Amino acid sequence: MAQPDDPSRESATPDSTRGPDTDSEYEGWDDASPAYISNPQLRLEMHKAMVWVGVIGLAALAVYISQSLLVIFAALVFASMIDGGARLIGRYLPIPRTLRIVMVLLLAIAFLVWLGYFAGSQIAEQAATLPAIVEKQLNDVIAMAQESGFQISLSDAQSMANQVVSGVGTVTRAIGGIAGIIGTTAIILIIGIYVALEPNLYERGVEWMAPRGERSELRKTLAEMALTLRRLMAGRIVGMVFEGFFTWIALELFDVPMAALLGILTGLLAFIPNIGAVVSGLLMATVGFSVSMETGLAAVAIYFVVQTFDGYVVIPMIARKTVDLPPALVLGAQLIMGLLFGIIGLLLADPLLAMLKVALVRRSEANQAAQDSEYAAAAAAAASRADA
Repeated sequence: MAQPDDPSRESATPDSTRGPDTDSEYEGWDDASPAYISNPQLRLEMHKAMVWVGVIGLAALAVYISQSLLVIFAALVFASMIDGGARLIGRYLPIPRTLRIVMVLLLAIAFLVWLGYFAGSQIAEQAATLPAIVEKQLNDVIAMAQESGFQISLSDAQSMANQVVSGVGTVTRAIGGIAGIIGTTAIILIIGIYVALEPNLYERGVEWMAPRGERSELRKTLAEMALTLRRLMAGRIVGMVFEGFFTWIALELFDVPMAALLGILTGLLAFIPNIGAVVSGLLMATVGFSVSMETGLAAVAIYFVVQTFDGYVVIPMIARKTVDLPPALVLGAQLIMGLLFGIIGLLLADPLLAMLKVALVRRSEANQAAQDSEYAAAAAAAASRADA
């Protein structure tokens, strides 16, 4: 009696179109593999071992390409800033999203052009004389220390400064040198623009890589992360504009030299919480005391007034709608990221910490919901047994 055809058997056997000389090459293809583990327990342990090997391999790969991952994250931060601006314009102008993104980019370019045209030559001249002023003030401080009995020289101070700078972070391959900075900046801008144009495309790609049952929760987490990042960057930009503008105006009113340069540096350094404020304050005090004691005290007073108003009025207003991160935790993350990844890690420590907090909070909420359902089911089962 003829046996029914087996499709899997047919697919494993040689095709009739092959010649008789090639049939022998496909004999035994459907036999058991020599690598097959017949013991079920050993096979299960082997599968577990392969999972661990895969996890360790992925962790090692993440460490190896961590610089590139940070550049990609920086592009996502830039994309969130573009997306936030486009959404803000969309509240008042019902135009396509692409046109709104173009408007945001054109406004940013126009601001940079205006800044270069309005104060470019003045700022360039001030930037050229700032290192000399800093060095002169450093020499004066060293002279005062030597008069007080401290054995310290300019070379010792420069050596300590170099150690501090190198301790903040090594110069990475991704952003090493001027060419590396330009190339990395271009990559961040290009990736950020692409992501801002079609964010849903990349979100769906990330969701597709997750298990089907986890995609809904992942979608909610990504949406909350995006919202938090947009608000965080919006608040950061508001703080940068406030600190830079009011520092510039106040220094001009008190005749502090290099007011424009110090205002711009203060605004840019405001992107780095905690550390940026300290650096900008030291620069303002250094320039102020280079003129006179009164000018230096005025610069210090301006710094404290601006930072106090920003810390007690501007930042709390922003923090109500964003992630409220403890300052000590942010500073610790900045030190660790700066030590591991240099300046780019220092810049991205705060957004990365905010994203991590959102992910942990969402995970905790999901676990809490699962536990509540388990407790409810256990209580219902206990009640049914008691009724029986």
